[in-house]
Amino acid sequence: MSNTTKRVFSFLLCLALFLSLSAAPATFTKPVRLRAASRPPARGQHGMVSSVSEIASQVGVDVLKRGGNAIDAAVAVGLALAVVWPSAGNLGGGGFMVIRLANGKATAIDYREMGPAAAHRNVYLDSKGEYIKESSTYGHKAAGVPGTVAGLSYALEKYGKLKWADVAEPSRKLAAEGFPVWHQLERSLKGASNGLSRYPETKRIFLRNGKPYEAGEIFKQPELAAVFARMIKEGPGEFYHGKTAQLIEAAMRRAANGGKPWMTVEDLKNYKPVEREPLRTTYRGHEIITMPPPSSGGVALIEMLNILERYDLKALGAGSSQEAHLKVEAMRRAFADRAEFLGDPDFVKVPVAGLTSRGYADKVAATIDPQRASTSEAVGHGDPAAYMSLKESEETTHFTVVDKDGNVVSNTYTLNDSYGNKITVEGAGFLLNNEMDDFAPQPGKPNFYGLIQGEANAVAARKRPLSSMTPTIVLKEGKLWFAVGSPGGPTIINTVLQVLINVIDHGMDIQRAIDWPRIHHQWMPDQITYEPYGLSPDVLNRLKEMGHKFVDRPRNMGDAEGIMIEDKTGVRLGGRDPRLDGHSVGY
Repeated sequence: MSNTTKRVFSFLLCLALFLSLSAAPATFTKPVRLRAASRPPARGQHGMVSSVSEIASQVGVDVLKRGGNAIDAAVAVGLALAVVWPSAGNLGGGGFMVIRLANGKATAIDYREMGPAAAHRNVYLDSKGEYIKESSTYGHKAAGVPGTVAGLSYALEKYGKLKWADVAEPSRKLAAEGFPVWHQLERSLKGASNGLSRYPETKRIFLRNGKPYEAGEIFKQPELAAVFARMIKEGPGEFYHGKTAQLIEAAMRRAANGGKPWMTVEDLKNYKPVEREPLRTTYRGHEIITMPPPSSGGVALIEMLNILERYDLKALGAGSSQEAHLKVEAMRRAFADRAEFLGDPDFVKVPVAGLTSRGYADKVAATIDPQRASTSEAVGHGDPAAYMSLKESEETTHFTVVDKDGNVVSNTYTLNDSYGNKITVEGAGFLLNNEMDDFAPQPGKPNFYGLIQGEANAVAARKRPLSSMTPTIVLKEGKLWFAVGSPGGPTIINTVLQVLINVIDHGMDIQRAIDWPRIHHQWMPDQITYEPYGLSPDVLNRLKEMGHKFVDRPRNMGDAEGIMIEDKTGVRLGGRDPRLDGHSVGY
């Protein structure tokens, strides 16, 4: 047989084999599910802390090892982040904490900042009624009365086991002795250098007078350490009526140039955290516990879950164009309602029962075309008032803690913008928030994050601004399954939504659910934000064919930190977000 004949024969044999295999019936009956690569979650037999900082997470685990519960550890983590993650960790800001105890009791602690007595509806407008540029984002008048110390100490006193000095001492030590600057902190400080350079004290402390810290260098904060020392000696109330409060008012008086200070010791004395009933719903049989107003996060999350529960997202597939389309349409409608109805429930009537009812979700879902994008101009807010009788309910940081007994804390707190209003209180070493921009400085016009907000969230004295923070806990068969939250301004709500869908609908573990690419739509502006490599070209093109519009450039969103209880073993699984190199520490 010639070589040519042999080659022809071999080709024909291979072809016959290929055709026979192609025609052969499949030997498997279950569909193959392809999974994107993801690192495994951290594991802990007894407890777990997930936060943006390994140092802060370790502080929390050390408290658990000393016999503290999840609330003790959460307070310690919150205080530690004020030292090691100053862009969002804070003493000068505020936030929200959702707690579920092992005995089944759940509660929500609102320690959101509030407007000082000097605040009023038109404080950021000129004589023509136009917004004064940067007036609610930079400078002393951008700051609301801080709630962090009051909120954390309230949680500790009511639900913790340890004393304030026990959980505050690690942070005093970190501030006094210093800690190695880590890569993300180096990047954060350098990235914010223009804003931080506006104010001499801030530039001195956080930029070392123009010589920013490099990774590995030791960062000491003696003024901040002195604040912790006073609070340890005199109690957390020192922040609101002691020397620290006086330093805050003194900073405000200097800024007022002889006029009335924007914030006074009296404002600080009058601040009180509020314990609220958390919102509850179910999604595909799993109970969801989340934050009520003045956070808009829980209401919007529940509205979107109620809409999406009507669709088989699992069958559509994670990352498919059809799943993305339905999520965007739910986001669009929930954010339109957010703009119209949400505000501080102590000042305005918020139709929570209507917005979170399944009857209302039925009506809203009926306006979604499965094959075509809506336009935000055409999609306005709904009318939840008809459903009120039904009984159903960008720079921030989040941490989650679970202890050996199953107590869980999901906590999100913030200075609002990165490093808040960029002003450091002289002699105290901490930054103040620019949370007043979370009000509607000019109702009907977009704020720093592009969010349009209505009269319900107008500025007022002693009122709390609307928030997107969405600390959330999920139960399975009545027991803790997982808890999660995220920073990211308005993207917070949609980050939490997508983590929940990834776990519940698509069967992902907590780490994979957090790693998975995200999308975001907030009604206005009418465009989808997406992450780099998050949408394949064919999915992107299909969504454009459906009428969706996209931002010019993708970007990463959020920093979700979550913990899941592993089925059967009960091991705590820590999910940390790679977007800011988060850290889960267990034991």
